[in-house]
Amino acid sequence: MKKLIYAADDEENIRDILKSFLEGANFDVKVFPTGDELYEEFLVAPCDLVVLDIMMPGSDGLTICKQIREISKVPIIILTAKESEMDYVSGITFGGDDYLVKPFRPSILVLRIQALFRRIEMERGLQEEVLAYGDLEYSSKLHAGLCNGKDLGLTMNELALLKYMMQHSERAISRNELLKEIWGIDSEIETRVTDETIRRIRKKIKAAGSKVAITALWGYGYKLEETP
Repeated sequence: MKKLIYAADDEENIRDILKSFLEGANFDVKVFPTGDELYEEFLVAPCDLVVLDIMMPGSDGLTICKQIREISKVPIIILTAKESEMDYVSGITFGGDDYLVKPFRPSILVLRIQALFRRIEMERGLQEEVLAYGDLEYSSKLHAGLCNGKDLGLTMNELALLKYMMQHSERAISRNELLKEIWGIDSEIETRVTDETIRRIRKKIKAAGSKVAITALWGYGYKLEETP
């Protein structure tokens, strides 16, 4: 079955290009002139991946990204005409999984999308891996983080970060190491990307009643610790 992609951009020519290239890559595609219309459709019929421009009439792409992320773990790619560090940080902070700056080559977007889907399929296809730390658990079969057996509802990047910390629970991990391992970016990018993702994970594990804490080490990074 083909993967279904929703894409929102207020420029008609961009929508046409996205639809043409993504359908050419064997995806089913629906395009929308606003993020609000995409979100309304998503509530009725969720898709497999979302592509969002930031600057659109009505709710901007970051707002729509945040709204989708509150109800779904679907992969989200952010598009923007602004090549700035702040846009990158904001996109990741609001729950985006990847980021492309306009103008971009449509073939690059296709490759990024294929890479995201491969990452999901590879984790599902691997022999089941289970990691545990305190009352937290990572399950590759479920592609989920759990607290006392309950799904925490982590996004792809949140899950990858928690998994990495559980794999290295015996030591502290620097922000730069997490940036490189989870996002594939270097220390020149603002470390708020890591900090905001940690903040969201903390919020979710606290809401689940976990006794595991992600302790901040000032000026360095983070470490998993069990609390009494």
